Amino acid sequence: MQFGLERIDESPMAESKINFNDGAAYEQMMGVWSRLAGEIFLDWLAPLPGLRWIDIGCGNGAFTQLLVDRCTPVEVQGVDPSEAQLAFARSRLSSSSAEFRQGDAMELPFPSDGFDAAVMALVLVFVPDPAKGIAEMIRVVRPGGTVATYIWDMLGGGFPLDPIGDELQAMGIAFPRAPQMDASRMDVLQGLWAGAGLEAVETREITVRRTFANFDEFWTTNLKSPALGPVFSAMASADVATIKNRVSRALATDAEGRIVCAARAHAVKGYRPK
Repeated sequence: MQFGLERIDESPMAESKINFNDGAAYEQMMGVWSRLAGEIFLDWLAPLPGLRWIDIGCGNGAFTQLLVDRCTPVEVQGVDPSEAQLAFARSRLSSSSAEFRQGDAMELPFPSDGFDAAVMALVLVFVPDPAKGIAEMIRVVRPGGTVATYIWDMLGGGFPLDPIGDELQAMGIAFPRAPQMDASRMDVLQGLWAGAGLEAVETREITVRRTFANFDEFWTTNLKSPALGPVFSAMASADVATIKNRVSRALATDAEGRIVCAARAHAVKGYRPK
């Protein structure tokens, strides 16, 4: 799908398909953020070692790597629709416990009851039918198995790209956003997990911070986003300079010019009834 640039009157964000196909770019832009949040997420899950995991929407394997490094799994299956992302994931993980295959979150290529835990890292808002995706997570875990996710608070100011997105919005410039943004709300996550029949449902906020050496590193890193990059490529250079200056003025730097950015995710977990 082509990312078009448009001026808008009422809706500041465009709802459009975002293609994640560059594993290396994703690693620099979002993979670092994913692992920062993922560390806290796994502390919260407190899983036992030796489990069988499925990582749905595994992308380039950023969170899968955490599972292998921290959880001593007997098996991890990573599933993603992008073969390019999967190729990067395979290159980063040599562990015999991790395997990757192409698949759809709403129709997982696995039989029922095969895993101890099903997780999604920063994915649910991209699933066309979140309830169906959750039902598939439940189907593939055993009775008593864990079903969990974490996702950026995309409607509450917790998204890592908000410093740039807010300035685009202020100038009336649209850029693609995830199709199921409501699924990032804590109350919606709670309702989806409870409505799916999961037991002992809990939620929590996860706040993380990332340091960039200077504004140039912040800017070039974030423009690797498949949502932002094409938008800026289509813009006039004067508009790009204007937004860049606005973002720079809005961000605080320390005495050495470093920029510390915060992001906030919502997490939910529950258990398939026995």
